[in-house]
Order: sequence, then C-alpha cells, then structure tokens
Amino acid sequence: MGNLRKKRRLKMNQHKRRKRLRANRHKKRVI
Repeated sequence: MGNLRKKRRLKMNQHKRRKRLRANRHKKRVI
C-alpha cells in the first residue's frame, strides 16, 4: 500500500510541473 501512495505522489508532482511549464509558455506568447 505504501508503494502505491509514493507512486501516486510522483505522478501528481509530474502533472504539476507540466502545468507550470504550460503557463510559462503562454506568458511568453503574450509578451
């Protein structure tokens, strides 16, 4: 059970990183 939670947490972190990258790209386009 512990392993599953760790894997899930890693996936969430990756998703958050992708969201940040997308936001940065949009900002660059606007400027």
